[in-house]
Amino acid sequence: MKRSIVSANFLERVAEPASPFQSDYLAYRNAEITQTELIARLPHVAMIGDSVCMNVCISSILSTSWRARTCRGRNWFLDIHPSPKSVRSVSKRLEKLTPFIATEYAGIGAMVDREGERENFFRRVLGTRNFSGQINQLLTTDRFPDLVLISIGHNNVDWTWWCRPDQLNQPEGQLRRQSRKIRENFERQMRRLVEHAGTKRHAVAIVVFGLINFDSYFKGREDVENRRASAATLYPHFETTYKYFKSFQPAYRRNVIRLAEMVNDELRAMVDEFNGDLDASRNIHLQYSDALARADLSRAELLHAVDGCHASVEGHTVLADAAFGALGSSLKFLGIDGA
Repeated sequence: MKRSIVSANFLERVAEPASPFQSDYLAYRNAEITQTELIARLPHVAMIGDSVCMNVCISSILSTSWRARTCRGRNWFLDIHPSPKSVRSVSKRLEKLTPFIATEYAGIGAMVDREGERENFFRRVLGTRNFSGQINQLLTTDRFPDLVLISIGHNNVDWTWWCRPDQLNQPEGQLRRQSRKIRENFERQMRRLVEHAGTKRHAVAIVVFGLINFDSYFKGREDVENRRASAATLYPHFETTYKYFKSFQPAYRRNVIRLAEMVNDELRAMVDEFNGDLDASRNIHLQYSDALARADLSRAELLHAVDGCHASVEGHTVLADAAFGALGSSLKFLGIDGA
């Protein structure tokens, strides 16, 4: 389920004499175009992702399902809430440069999948679309975005889910197979996205973010565990996480870290190969960013107070700091860097 938000004060901003959209505003004021057409001429930004991109936590089945369908916004990508306790999101920082439209496609449990695979029952209940489904939505939108941010694959590194019991102690082969499978499925969807973007008349920037820094993340989980040892009422759904992510248990974490690093290497190489094939004169700017893979999530305060698994408001701000810092070349390519 996608959600789109237009900058609240966009009419006042496009009406300013110095605005690059003032001629569009004048056309709107003179009834030459509709407000819908005016909005379509503003920069559009889309986020494709999983629960790392959402303000969610794991709790009871009913609560998790309700939250999955209602928790749009208030995350590192999209948070327009004015409260000083809200996330200092990418959207708030972009609004300082330009009015724009943000669209969020991310879903809880979303995976890098092979197109045509049926989502399992749990994901259907949550209304989740996997990577291919989110790409399908994006490719059929009336106004293709100028900037596409992609942060997905974290559920795919739950490596024990893919293993036979006899492989748990010797997972090397499975880790290699899984990283290659993620790369193949990711690349297939990226090819669809890039080819479609190439048919557009406007400039399109696409940023592929590497998976988060699981090494620092698990240090944050350890910090949570230590706090719970002295106050058992803290993080009431800490253990519930393991029902969904067996690989997050201490005995299996080391290989989650290794697999995520392998996947990031594959994503970086994939983007390099795509860039090698892109015509320099084309309208596409494609980059891989390790910003999220370098973000430090090693403190308990950065994890949600309910499950100690997903990011807290402070954690989302850390991810927003990292993500926005990686957008310089893409924003410059689009001409909305404020320069």
